[in-house]
Amino acid sequence: MDTSASPATAPGRKPRFSVIVPVYNRRDEVADLMESLARQSCRDFEVIIVEDGSTSPCRDIVEGTGRVNSRYYYKDNEGRSIARNYGMARAEGDWMIFFDSDCVIPPDYFATLSRELDAAPEVDCFGGPDAAHSSFSTTQKAINYAMTSLLTTGGIRGGKISLERFTPRTFNMGFTRSVYEKVGGFREMFSEDIDMSTRIRNAGFNISLIRPAYVYHKRRVDFKKFFRQVHVFGMSRITLQLLYPGSLKAVHTLPALAVIAGIILVLLGIFVSPLWLIPIGVYLLAIFLTALIATRSLVIAIKAIPASVIQITGYGTGFLRAWVWKILLGHGRDIDQEILIRKGK
Repeated sequence: MDTSASPATAPGRKPRFSVIVPVYNRRDEVADLMESLARQSCRDFEVIIVEDGSTSPCRDIVEGTGRVNSRYYYKDNEGRSIARNYGMARAEGDWMIFFDSDCVIPPDYFATLSRELDAAPEVDCFGGPDAAHSSFSTTQKAINYAMTSLLTTGGIRGGKISLERFTPRTFNMGFTRSVYEKVGGFREMFSEDIDMSTRIRNAGFNISLIRPAYVYHKRRVDFKKFFRQVHVFGMSRITLQLLYPGSLKAVHTLPALAVIAGIILVLLGIFVSPLWLIPIGVYLLAIFLTALIATRSLVIAIKAIPASVIQITGYGTGFLRAWVWKILLGHGRDIDQEILIRKGK
C-alpha cells in the first residue's frame, strides 16, 4: 500500500537517495524520525517505510508528515531484514540508505552526505556514527556512551580511535544500487548488518566511514532491554565467525575475557584480599571520568558505570554462551542453523 508522495523532489526525477526503514510497532519513534526527515536542508531523497506486520501501524503518521517524498508499505511479519529487502526492491534512488526507526536525523545529514560522496566517488558503501541528542534521557545518553566508548567497545562503531576497521551498521548505513545488484539483500539473522558489510567487502567494494554524517540514535531506554540486546550481539559474533572463518578479532573477545577476569578478581577480593578489587575500581573510575569529560554531566557519568558494566557483561556472557554451545560442544557446525531467524519482535 502506497502513500501519496509529497513534492519533495521534482516530478519525473528520481531521487539520489532511497531511505529504507523497517518498522515493527514503533509509532512514536516513526513520528520523530519522519519529522526529522521533513526538516532536511537537502531534499534529494525518498523515504520508504516498510511496516513488518505491526499491530499498531504508523501509516497515518507517514501520510501526515508533509514535505517528505514518502511511500508506505504494510506486509506480514517476517523480520527486519526481509522488510529492508522489500523496500530495496521498490526503491528508485542510486543509493540505498538505512536507518533504524529509533533514529533522529540531523537537518544537514543529506547535505553533508552528498558533499562527502561527491568528494569520494570511489566509495561504494558507507556507514556513519551515532550520537545522543540533547532531548534523550540520561539513561539513553549513558547507554550511548557505553556503546561508543573506546573503554567499552574499542571504538569499533565509528569512534575516532578504533581497535578494528570500521564496519557499517544499519542504524546509519548506505550502499549503491550496484552493490545491491551484485551482493543482494540482507539475510534474516542477528547482526545482519555486519554480515551484509562483510559480504560487500568480500565482493571487492570500497567501504568508508563518513564521520560527519552522524545520526541521533535513541537505543534502548532501560538497562534490562539493553542487556538483552548486547547479549544477543555477543552470541551473534560466534555465528559470524562460523559464517566467515577468520573474522573473529582479538577486540571481539575482550568483553568475554573481561567477564572471566572480573569473576576471578571478585572471588580473590572476597576470599583472599580486597586489594584484588583495585583493578576493577580503577577501570570503573576511568569510565566515570571519561564519561564526565565527554558528556559534562555528573548524572550521565554515574549512569555510565552500570551501562558499561551491562554492555561488557551482556556481550561477554553472550559470547561465552555461544562459544561453548556452538564451538566447544559442536552444535553450531551446521551453517544453516547459524542463521538465527528473527520475527522483528
